[in-house]
Amino acid sequence: MLPSVKIISTFNYGKILSFGELLLRICPDTEGNWLKENSLPFYVGGAELNVATALALWGLPSAYFTALPKNMLSEHLISYLQQKKIDTTAVLFQGNRIGTYYLPKGKDLKNAGVIYDRNYSSFAEIKPKTIDWDAVFTGVSWFHFSAICPAVSQNVAEVCEEALKVASAKNIFISLDLNYRAKLWKYGKEPIEIIPKLAQYCDLIMGNIWAANQMLGTGLDENVQEIGTKENYLNHAQKTSEAIIKTYPKCKYVANTFRFGDPGIEYYTTAFTEGKLEVSQEYSAAKILDKVGSGDCFMAGLIYGLYKKLPVKEALGFATAAAYGKLFIESDATTMSADEVFKTIKNE
Repeated sequence: MLPSVKIISTFNYGKILSFGELLLRICPDTEGNWLKENSLPFYVGGAELNVATALALWGLPSAYFTALPKNMLSEHLISYLQQKKIDTTAVLFQGNRIGTYYLPKGKDLKNAGVIYDRNYSSFAEIKPKTIDWDAVFTGVSWFHFSAICPAVSQNVAEVCEEALKVASAKNIFISLDLNYRAKLWKYGKEPIEIIPKLAQYCDLIMGNIWAANQMLGTGLDENVQEIGTKENYLNHAQKTSEAIIKTYPKCKYVANTFRFGDPGIEYYTTAFTEGKLEVSQEYSAAKILDKVGSGDCFMAGLIYGLYKKLPVKEALGFATAAAYGKLFIESDATTMSADEVFKTIKNE
């Protein structure tokens, strides 16, 4: 049994604030039957909202900060989030558009077929030096965002840095998910020009060895996938984690996910802290239902475990089981309770 996570002892157990763009995910079927049926199913999502939704479901004080236009749709969305026990006090009302994206069920957001419609959304038009961060961070002990936020626009990238400086000065724990969305980085900057400036403020960085290479410039053997062994992947996870913590001394935890297979799945994860790499149980299935939101669920699981002062290996086990379970849920956010997640954790 590992000792309890040291950093948590300094927490005041305040709110966990997730910052990002609320998105409507529209799901046309791949055969085009949506035209005949005159029907397009959709889900409410966005990477950071998926995290906030899971944390609220699991009984933690979850809050969400985004920007929405002031109209009837936004009123419905706010009511929807509040019913899920998400604190929406910080939501900024401005602009005219809610961001959307189109992706068939079962497809991954990295799929070439994903279509984004996020230009000129209320979130994309957030401006620096217009937000009262002292008010936003009232009662907050944890701030979470993802690399999707600074991918939206230069202004949002600057707003992220602005938020991180204030959160860091307030001793708020900061987590970053290294989500890479190539179709979003369209304003003339590459991730490597933006993300390192943000990562320096973070206490927990989650992603995978490929995203870390793309966004933080960590080393990556070009033959890693050709070799394709679990031992080699874990070796890369160790090296990547060590490099991140060395480069960003504020960072205390680095987590990596490994997900392979189509239509099936092989899934395992790692967490690195205090010089030790913890490795999760491996999960596998011949077929899954929906890939969207699995990584967000893993991130939420880590936050849940560390916030609850679980030992790192137990926090990793919870996060991995939650993420794996999400693969069989048809929505952007998980609907599994914390008790259901614990029941699915494999015995060692």
